[in-house]
Amino acid sequence: MSRADAPREVRPASSLLLLRDGEQGLEVLMLRRAERDGDMRSGAVVFPGGVLDARDREAHACVHGPSDEEASERLGIAAGGLDFYIAALRESFEEVGLLLAAPALPKARAAALEPWRARLQSGAASIAELCRAEQLMLDAGALAAYSHWLTPPGVGQRFDTRFFAALAPEQQQAVADRGEAVELMWLAPGAALDPARELRLLPVTRRTLQDLSRFARAVDAYGEARERRDIALVMPRRVASPRGTLRVVMPDELAYAEVARLDPEGRGDLSADLAPGRPVRLGANIVRVTAPNASVMTGPGTNTYLVGDGRTWTVIDPGPAMPEHVQALLDAAAPGRVERILVTHTHPDHSPAARQLAEATGAPVYGRRTAHPEWQDMEFQPERELADGERLALAPGVTLRVLHTPGHASNHLCFLLEEEKLLFTGDHVMQGSTVVINPPDGDMAAYLRSLEALLAIDLEWFAPGHGFLVARPHDVLRALIAHRRRREAKVADALRAAGSATLDEMLPRVYDDAPVAIHPVARRSLHAHLIKLAAEGRVMQEGARWTWRG
Repeated sequence: MSRADAPREVRPASSLLLLRDGEQGLEVLMLRRAERDGDMRSGAVVFPGGVLDARDREAHACVHGPSDEEASERLGIAAGGLDFYIAALRESFEEVGLLLAAPALPKARAAALEPWRARLQSGAASIAELCRAEQLMLDAGALAAYSHWLTPPGVGQRFDTRFFAALAPEQQQAVADRGEAVELMWLAPGAALDPARELRLLPVTRRTLQDLSRFARAVDAYGEARERRDIALVMPRRVASPRGTLRVVMPDELAYAEVARLDPEGRGDLSADLAPGRPVRLGANIVRVTAPNASVMTGPGTNTYLVGDGRTWTVIDPGPAMPEHVQALLDAAAPGRVERILVTHTHPDHSPAARQLAEATGAPVYGRRTAHPEWQDMEFQPERELADGERLALAPGVTLRVLHTPGHASNHLCFLLEEEKLLFTGDHVMQGSTVVINPPDGDMAAYLRSLEALLAIDLEWFAPGHGFLVARPHDVLRALIAHRRRREAKVADALRAAGSATLDEMLPRVYDDAPVAIHPVARRSLHAHLIKLAAEGRVMQEGARWTWRG
């Protein structure tokens, strides 16, 4: 691997995905790195690549393809973008002996360049010197920007790596340098991912292989890469695994935003699992305790939140009436005291423990009753019903605002922690799934209005009744609204095509993208969509059948 001009906390690097078609379709060139103490990539199977060399910029005049300005714009940086392209080409030549040049190198000429590999790796020569001596041009135009990864914070060796894709040169043969690369292998992505091969794959390598596995042919993967724009930075984060070791959590995993908030430096002492009974401090004034009631409907369990200054706490959603959960809440509150208990709504996984917790602490219970008995905790009797817009001062600098958000339930409330712009959402917004709207208490039209109303509030975080903290709440709201609108359009299309149909006749068509196992639950939301359309005069119900009116 080439040397950087000086050690830096984060070292810029490039990697190249060399693609070809084998007997089974798309293959990518991979290498097994040499075993080296202190190198996190030791023994790993990776793609060719390495850190930028300060002398790479000397080869700008030896490039066929984008200028530095064009390359920098493509990579979204101010300058020096072409250095990443050159480094990818140089590293490919050094480690696996493949050099993309313009025009393409014939077999004999490529073989004659072999002695340069050792000179480049030792630092005796630069890639610019190679190009001038051999009168060749590097084919940076053959490289398609593929992805952008940054090593997690907290790791000793951190790399800011640009990945490129290219079709492997047909007239050249890959040969390991036996220094950095001790073994080469052309593998189909699925074969590389096969656990039976026991390849040591870094998270970035595994995720890249998973992405490449979508393509049958090299030209398909390469063509898609050339069309990519606005490539987002991917920075995994480290978390503690149940076995006590460290693993990484990816940006598309549910725990990622919370880990980023609570551990920006990368200590790696957080968990990406919602373990029941374990208090998790989410901020100076927030503690979460998850109930041991995991299920298909509740996900990892119902979240109970303690909000306050440590001396006094307000409990939001005490959860199911499970003695072990109530005891976990009392333990989490100690040595402070529970001053009040708030309930977002009266579904049986959110409110029943209010009675046990109130008996244990003497704290009053606040929320709203419901008139609909189905799927409700009808024994819930709050000391006072909360009003929309009401503000509760819990401690200096800790204020909750009450928001009435009907839809999932007619009595549903959310609580806004104003100082942190954090909304405790109950079941109004869940993480990783949409909520069930179950008539008659559930109301699809009211639900959409409640979602849209939240767009007018300055929000930075959601604390849902199930799942981890959620970032970018306005984006989440817009996505939820769009999802419900698309589902409604499918309802309309299905009924328009059939003219008349029952709920059960429409269900498999409207929810053809959902597992059959959840269709009984989805049927309730389908009913809610139809009730909304009927109120708008677009459909009509006649007994068990619904008729399209247009």
